[in-house]
Amino acid sequence: MKKNVRAILIVVMLLLAGAALYIFVSEDSSELPVGFVQGNGRIEAEQVEIAPTFAGRVAQVLAAEGHLVAVGELLVEMDTDELSAALDRAKAEVALARQAKAEAEAVVVQRESQQRRAAQELERAKALLAGQNISMTVFEDRETAFQVADAVLGAAKARVATSDSQIAAAEAEMRRITAQIEDASLVAPMPGRVLYRLAEPGEVVGAGEPILTLLSLENVYMDVYLPAREAGLLPIGAEARIVLDALPDFAIPATVTFVSPEAQFTPKQVETLSEREQLVFRVRVRIPEDLIAERIEHVKTGLRGIAVIRLSSGRVWPEYLERRIPPELFE
Repeated sequence: MKKNVRAILIVVMLLLAGAALYIFVSEDSSELPVGFVQGNGRIEAEQVEIAPTFAGRVAQVLAAEGHLVAVGELLVEMDTDELSAALDRAKAEVALARQAKAEAEAVVVQRESQQRRAAQELERAKALLAGQNISMTVFEDRETAFQVADAVLGAAKARVATSDSQIAAAEAEMRRITAQIEDASLVAPMPGRVLYRLAEPGEVVGAGEPILTLLSLENVYMDVYLPAREAGLLPIGAEARIVLDALPDFAIPATVTFVSPEAQFTPKQVETLSEREQLVFRVRVRIPEDLIAERIEHVKTGLRGIAVIRLSSGRVWPEYLERRIPPELFE
């Protein structure tokens, strides 16, 4: 009796296993038409670090994690008290250098007058010496006086040139400090969403140390991994459709923008073990910026799905890959 019961149980289990296998195969049996390939992936976006160009204390952080930010929006302000003091000092140095130049130019005018007088005295001495009305000693004194006046004039002009250099250096320092003060206000270089807030007001951070991490919403894409026989047929610019697990009834238009020149193993989080055991090529399909702009508040990274790519523009897309997400879905 026990053997019969055990046999019946084994038969039932085999039937259930067969039914499950049938369901699995039937659900996965839908194949793409010829001329299309697909791969699994997830929605990603480029990460941009918002960091100061110089070390300092964080004064304000104006964005929280998850916030959408527009291009040019102020995100972080660094403390600039020390820089402001340095800027005042640089401005004072510029003023002093300009004053020194003005004084040097006044000396040049004086020395030019003395040089002209010495030159006139020398010419007069030459005439008198020709008529033997003065001695050679007097002539040589006049000649020496002219040479001294000429040298003093050259030194005065050199001081003016030095003053110009000092003004240029002081103004350059002023511009450098001004640029640092401007750089203390960190703005969003592109529209994005704040992913991480890594520092708070009052904290001291180093040069280049991230304060915020943004997800750029200008470049939203999905990376899929295809075997060589499929990746080798893909032209850059090929049309694609992205179908997300969260929206399985709709397709998002995309374009192939990159095909890796080197084969690699598929990341664990994307494919199954059997697929990871094969060398594949990374292919990136990018969602157009205008579509992102229309629904930028709904863009989220990490969403899983598939990307279907058309190998030839002459192929007709299957109907289910032409269904666009209706606007009222998000209203």
